[in-house]
Amino acid sequence: MASCKGKCLLNNPKGFVDAHHPNHVYRLKNALYGLKQAPRAWYEHLTKFLVDNNYTRGSVDKTLFIKRDNDELFIAQIYVDDIVFGSTNNTKVQQFVDVMSHEFEMSLVGELSYFLGLQIRQLDDGIFITQVKYAKNLVKKFGLEKAKHCDTPMSTTLKLSKDASGKSVDQTLYRGMIGSLLYLTASRSDISFSVGVCAKYQSDPKESHLSSVKRVIRFVNGTSNYGIWYSFNTNPSLVGYSDADWAGNCDDRKSTSGGCFFLGNNLVSWFCKKQNSISLSTAEAEYIAARSGCTQLIWMKQMLVDYGFNQGSLTLFCDNMSAINISKNPVQHSRTKHIDIRHHFIRELVENKCIVLEHVGTNDQLVDLFTKPLDATRFKTLSRSIGICLME
Repeated sequence: MASCKGKCLLNNPKGFVDAHHPNHVYRLKNALYGLKQAPRAWYEHLTKFLVDNNYTRGSVDKTLFIKRDNDELFIAQIYVDDIVFGSTNNTKVQQFVDVMSHEFEMSLVGELSYFLGLQIRQLDDGIFITQVKYAKNLVKKFGLEKAKHCDTPMSTTLKLSKDASGKSVDQTLYRGMIGSLLYLTASRSDISFSVGVCAKYQSDPKESHLSSVKRVIRFVNGTSNYGIWYSFNTNPSLVGYSDADWAGNCDDRKSTSGGCFFLGNNLVSWFCKKQNSISLSTAEAEYIAARSGCTQLIWMKQMLVDYGFNQGSLTLFCDNMSAINISKNPVQHSRTKHIDIRHHFIRELVENKCIVLEHVGTNDQLVDLFTKPLDATRFKTLSRSIGICLME
């Protein structure tokens, strides 16, 4: 800190008064921890330090740092002041710790077991990621630890809407529930759709909405020990699934796009999002969902290059033959001319063989978990298929 001369109009806070210069104020030369500028200042300093030490920044993810030495690979992922790192050679790991320790104060260095609320168990045949502690605290926070458990997070018979005639509830409580559940979806993709639907009504929640959110929490209460399993017995092939629930929104009849993406047999990304426009047919809704899936696949393909995995033609599975045929037909006709041009870039990807759209049977469509409420049997089957399980 440096001082500058000036006249104080207000008294300085206790502890900040200079006995020799009581009328002076302090001017900050560096951003303090906790201020908005702090993460940027920290990241710029850390980036410069790592680059000067021959670590390469990722081409897509700028918080990823890589160092290659022949066939050996070191990777560090930065999240503000938390760092996850690993290497194919333990010597590289120790070198990174030594380099960082000379410049920064390091703590909790060791095998990854806890990161940003995620609990990680590293086993011989895979990795299990869960949020058991967080899930139990969430249920206790909202007083539902003794409530009856549910088999599914959302009822198949109840369609949520704005419910204009319903009784309003406390917005702060409702938003707190939604925010807590959204963080839980980091390891519990099986509740992503349910939480997303309930999150749309945060501006004016009603009793019906609150009841639905409580059902999700009751489901979490009965499955708090569940998490997502990543097996080592897999391959580096990237594939995706896309689907849409046509006109599923009761308020504006917009469709919901969904997608999930696997590296080998491990789920690495997923999304469920209401479409921006109203689709006039199931094929159009599925086509728009496929476009979103292609966008995600291309981005992931570019990111995998930094990790040393080069993908060829990517496969996207879709259960609608009409949408697949539209992607293969470059001719604009009456059935497709109303579709926004931004969705048609999928045709170029298919023509250049960057993406291959394949048909998948309805029973094998994994994205149903992210686009619609399901009965207990179907829900459990799909949850197991994407890696959600109980680890004793």
